[in-house]
Amino acid sequence: MVFKKKITSVLMATTLMAGILAGCNSSKDAGSEGSSSKGGDVIKIGANLELSGPVASYGSGIADGVALAVEEINNAGGVDGKKIEIVKVDNKSDAAEATNGAIKLTSQDKVTAIIGAATSGNTVAQAQIANDNKTILVSPSGTSPTVTVRDDGSVNEYVFRTAFIDPFQGTVAANFALNDLKVKNVAIYADNASDYAKGLAASFKETFEAAGGKIVAQESYVAKDTDFRSTLTRIKAANPEYIFIPGYYEEVGLIVKQAREMGIDVPLMGADGWDSPKLVELAGADALNNTFIINHYSSEDQDETIQKFVKAYGDKYNGKSPDAFNALGYDTVYLLTDAMKRAGTTSDSEKIKDALAATKDLSLITGTITVDENHHLIKSATVLEYVDGKQTFNTKVNP
Repeated sequence: MVFKKKITSVLMATTLMAGILAGCNSSKDAGSEGSSSKGGDVIKIGANLELSGPVASYGSGIADGVALAVEEINNAGGVDGKKIEIVKVDNKSDAAEATNGAIKLTSQDKVTAIIGAATSGNTVAQAQIANDNKTILVSPSGTSPTVTVRDDGSVNEYVFRTAFIDPFQGTVAANFALNDLKVKNVAIYADNASDYAKGLAASFKETFEAAGGKIVAQESYVAKDTDFRSTLTRIKAANPEYIFIPGYYEEVGLIVKQAREMGIDVPLMGADGWDSPKLVELAGADALNNTFIINHYSSEDQDETIQKFVKAYGDKYNGKSPDAFNALGYDTVYLLTDAMKRAGTTSDSEKIKDALAATKDLSLITGTITVDENHHLIKSATVLEYVDGKQTFNTKVNP
């Protein structure tokens, strides 16, 4: 998911000190679930998620998926006879808060691993803390390559992900436009302040042009913009057959609504940043017809394992159908516990880290995954189409 902010070393140092002081003065974690016992009968796993703020839909969805997986595993006897205890912190959709949360979880709560954040930027904000404390950090939906690979090309040893990466999403979108929609002249409209959106746009453009396609317009917007009509007017004048719009649901919903009101009726497509129930509220069900997204899975996929998960989720959450963030949160718990079982330990983070790095052909809800040398996942993607406000399964794309 999108890289919300870049953290400078000065800010990181300041935030680290503030977090340590806050941790020393804190006596209770209001976000914790389960026993606070430090005995050997529990496995403490932190959840550093966007439970409030602009992308709370993502973090809350992950938290629900995590809760279901933990319930299943604990009811089945836990891992090596130990029950999982989730310790939640709300990073408020903010990188500095994510840093503070990681400090608390590692220094005060002494967790074995941290799940989160949902966004790439809020995950990167925790990476150095995870490495320094030898605490495993797994982002369910952080799709930027920088989550696991630093700018100098070195790998964050203790940082992993459950999602595919942005270059793969951009390539899938370009190939879908070329091969499935049969379009040759397209426009790109991306969030200029987001590394996530810019990375997707670059990957899309490279793949599309290499295959003979033409980019007839390339425009940008900035997060929190609300009026996109002037830019959409320029895009419409270029007469594209398709528009690729990588970005967050908050802006995308308004872009789709305004584009349709202006008579732009060509296919629109985005990536996993579109995936939120609020997108339909913002855009309107009719406006979303003839739009597509790349996502991590579909609840309509008739795979037996997926349908079993859909039923279990609906049973726990009053018939609600699980979205991709629910599935990724669920999968992250099973990814971690699978590594613990293969490592033969629930507490030795170095052995668990090595087991995670060696993961190969592990079957999860969002696909069969293999971890490569950069801690990127090799896994499939799903293309969904909106039909009358509902996500419908279109196709599955293998890596």
